[in-house]
Amino acid sequence: MLFFVILALVNGVLIGASRTINGQLSTRAGAFRASVWNHVVGFVFLSAVLLVLRVWPDLTDVPVAAYAGGVIGALFVAVNSYVFPRLGAMSASVLVISGQVLSAVVIDCVQQRTLPAPIRIAGVALVLLGLSLPRLTARLRQREISKCPTEKK
Repeated sequence: MLFFVILALVNGVLIGASRTINGQLSTRAGAFRASVWNHVVGFVFLSAVLLVLRVWPDLTDVPVAAYAGGVIGALFVAVNSYVFPRLGAMSASVLVISGQVLSAVVIDCVQQRTLPAPIRIAGVALVLLGLSLPRLTARLRQREISKCPTEKK
């Protein structure tokens, strides 16, 4: 279990780095071009890995609806490439993660056909509060700075 926790944390670091790199690329080439490059390079990389491992997926065994994940993934990268340089890495990440947490609750509710337990709602509220703390702190600092009188020399 610890291996999967560490793997998820490393994946989070890589996602943050990828978003930042794609955001920088989008300021030069545009969000959709950055997304295309992201997916072309990713496709080439994964194809090389599959060739080295000598494992190739059977594309006839995939339900057609599963391809929506590719469309959503491409749109996700394009939108992130667009918003990251405009909102900043911290704000964009907080908003994206908040959206992921909220959609996970909805998906679980739909799949399980039940409302989440109160303890789970409290947990989600705490996660969202924790995600929003850096943004709230930054706003409070800005207010304090704007209230300070400017010194004249």
